[in-house]
Amino acid sequence: MTGFRQRRLLIAGLVSGPFALLATRVAAQTRSIWSAREAHDALQADTARLIDVRSREEWLETGVGAGIWPISMHEDRFADRLFAARDLAGDRTVGLICATGGRSAALLDALRQAGYPGFADISEGMLGSRHGPGWLAKGLPVVPVETALASLPNDLA
Repeated sequence: MTGFRQRRLLIAGLVSGPFALLATRVAAQTRSIWSAREAHDALQADTARLIDVRSREEWLETGVGAGIWPISMHEDRFADRLFAARDLAGDRTVGLICATGGRSAALLDALRQAGYPGFADISEGMLGSRHGPGWLAKGLPVVPVETALASLPNDLA
């Protein structure tokens, strides 16, 4: 490859790089299956709200992802709290995370079949799955369950 062509490709790459990054973020927000990193990035960019649907026992074992709302699907009023979270999220996508992506995928499927848009599955889960290593293994931030519960908006408590 000639020097001129190499420079031209380098310049084209540098110019298009920011657009490719933006396109990746936009694509992550329009898809319904996210990696743990995509979910974390969306939470940091304030384009998503995340819900941890695991049990309290699981939260106690691992903690809860920082900024994630702990709303267990194993407790009373789960549906009411889930839809209240959806309302609080506004136009943001609501990502669902569990341990390994099984429960969140099933929940997303049920929501889709019932005609509820605006949700996404964090397929790696907290512990990892065939889709990736998970929130914890990626070193994404975690807080104690007490901290996560205390940060819940009043409408979700």
